Amino acid sequence: MNVKQFVKLHRDEWKELEQLVTALGKRRNTITGANISLFHRLYQKAAQNLSYSQTYFPTDEVTQYLNGLVSKSHNMMYKDQVSSFKQIRYFFSTKFIGLLLEQWKFVMAALILFMIGAVGSFLSVMNDPLHIYSILPPEIAQGVDPEHLGEGAAAMDPSLMSASIMTNNIKVAILAFAGGVTFGLLTVYLMIYNGILIGALAALFWHHGKSYDFWAYIVPHGMIELTAIFIAGGAGLLMGYKLFVPGQYTRGYQLKLQAKRSVQLLLGTIPLFVIAGVIEGFITPAAISLEAKYIVAILTVIGLILYVVIGKLKLLKATKGFDS
Repeated sequence: MNVKQFVKLHRDEWKELEQLVTALGKRRNTITGANISLFHRLYQKAAQNLSYSQTYFPTDEVTQYLNGLVSKSHNMMYKDQVSSFKQIRYFFSTKFIGLLLEQWKFVMAALILFMIGAVGSFLSVMNDPLHIYSILPPEIAQGVDPEHLGEGAAAMDPSLMSASIMTNNIKVAILAFAGGVTFGLLTVYLMIYNGILIGALAALFWHHGKSYDFWAYIVPHGMIELTAIFIAGGAGLLMGYKLFVPGQYTRGYQLKLQAKRSVQLLLGTIPLFVIAGVIEGFITPAAISLEAKYIVAILTVIGLILYVVIGKLKLLKATKGFDS
């Protein structure tokens, strides 16, 4: 049996189980004996289907779908309803990391697109500084002054700056995610464009011998901020790719399935944007040494690595507990 035949044979039962899980989760006081029997039968069949799919179609997306469906059904059958706080903690500490590890190729694709724009604009401005005026928007090109880096920011209210930066970055992330419905074209544009901005500015400061100063003001918040943008961009690229290459499924089905996964990836970036905004509003413009700013950047990278590693360990532990 190939994967198309497998999906066609069992798809109706999976859909029925998914609808039953949703209904029982919303109206527990209306649960009847017939519903429980039907739920138990569909859950057992879905678990068998998952085992079969893991054996014969381990890399196909139907296995990911069944894993999620069986997990939700398992939680409803054997676990008490957890508090909202526990659900939120589980999502950010474990589930989000699992989604991120599943879709890391698309996150890397977003990074590569960003680097293409950054390297291209850097080389262009490095060869001729006047190219800065044709590459960057007028308000940025005319407003930046490498000789007075950080002076304007120091005069602004840190809390207002932090909120403004945070809001802007979340808007960029939402646009990058929503760009998936354009078959990823808008997402590709946003990733390259953001790279162009950074690359052009880096080259301008390089011409003035201020590269060390420039990156000291970028990397403390930039490591977290760009990671979050790449994740959001990866979510948009994932959706766009599945719409462009739907495989054996319809584009409507792929949009429904991938949009849900992409939204979860986008939601997982919000704490990262909050942290980046706080750093950019309070630490980046602070009157501390450039070395201290670089230390902050190193700490953020270590924090990101630990976050992913710990999340992966929790995910492995949860998976072992489920298999047993």
